[in-house]
Amino acid sequence: MDPAIWMVIIFVALLIIRVPIAISLGMTTIFVSLIADKGLGMISYNFFGGISKFPLLAIPFFIMAGVIMQKARMAEKIINFVKLIVGPIPGGLAIATVIVATFWGAVSGSGPATVAALGVILIPGMVKQGYDKDFATAVTSVSSGLAIIIPPSIAFIVYGMIANVSIGTLFAAGIIPGALVALGLITVVFIISKKRGYKGEEWGTLSELWDSFKDAFWAFLTPVIILGGIYGGVFTPTEAAAVAVFYGLFVGVFVYKTINFKILFKIGVDAAETTAVVMLVVTAAGLFSWIATNVGLIQKASGAILGLSDNPVIILLFINIIILFAGMVIDAISIYYVFLPILLPIMAEMGWDPVWFGVIMTINLAIGQVTPPVAVNLYVGSNIANISLEKLAKQAIPLILAAVVVLLILMYLPGLTTFLPKVFGLY
Repeated sequence: MDPAIWMVIIFVALLIIRVPIAISLGMTTIFVSLIADKGLGMISYNFFGGISKFPLLAIPFFIMAGVIMQKARMAEKIINFVKLIVGPIPGGLAIATVIVATFWGAVSGSGPATVAALGVILIPGMVKQGYDKDFATAVTSVSSGLAIIIPPSIAFIVYGMIANVSIGTLFAAGIIPGALVALGLITVVFIISKKRGYKGEEWGTLSELWDSFKDAFWAFLTPVIILGGIYGGVFTPTEAAAVAVFYGLFVGVFVYKTINFKILFKIGVDAAETTAVVMLVVTAAGLFSWIATNVGLIQKASGAILGLSDNPVIILLFINIIILFAGMVIDAISIYYVFLPILLPIMAEMGWDPVWFGVIMTINLAIGQVTPPVAVNLYVGSNIANISLEKLAKQAIPLILAAVVVLLILMYLPGLTTFLPKVFGLY
């Protein structure tokens, strides 16, 4: 039997019996290497070669920066300010949750990390104001998916490295689409809140707004420093990640004084654990991509998709459906490594802009993070709120549909994605 067919059978079988994704990718690589007689010695070489790349160094730095800023309690200060702005608008606190999640995505770069950072504060706060717990949790979990769209984004770093696309350009391209997804979620939250009678709080006075802004100023400055430094040519995205770590430490230790030596040790442990998980997936997925290329699976899959139709619109829609369903069962990083090598020849054949396609693919994966059965963001939210995933998923449906509508708009209006990179002179 063709090794490419064996590869698909083994990988799918391991997923069905619920073997963790990193182990599934690694075991498939080993089995197919033996079947195709590719040599096990190449596995160790590619294992280390897959992670010894400068752009990937940004991942542990951004992960640590997110943990530091969470421990520095920056999220609380941003939440307090946004609550005063939205005031008595129906669903005010839920709308504030979407806004804060959008901003926090520019800090953490990770969906599950954003749910963890914001959920412990916002979910109890919304419940206290009369929101249903499942709705409050759904809003927090889904809006936190913006974390992989709003720059800086770990997902964009991985995509840029695989597709050989400028990470800074991807960051710029993600700003408008991320804002549009946030606007779509806010619209749905407002409609549902008005229908259910979820009320907001009072407007903040000018004095309260000023005091809250001063308190949150250092937190608001974070994405300004990171993105301003990148587009001002001061440092690269990888260097920006290191700057974010030191800035977060400075604010946490000397400004907010919320980080001490004991907390610093916990930050190191948490960041190391998360980084280890992410990098294990990166290395295993890289091995999978290498063996898939060697046994001809990439070429066969690309040819099959191109053979479906001559219409680029139909092919684009088909690809997005595949990615959406893949996102329901596989994490985002693995999907980039498994599917991007297949999709890159198709992009070249169709003449698609790889920056625009990267944003489309990332939004699709953000939707996958909140779509069962995997739905990693929903799992984190359900654990925080202590409610069932089934109950939470039902409340998430309208929010997911809003994100899908924005995805469709961006698919067929690419100018919305490429506008800012062109303004910044990145094309």
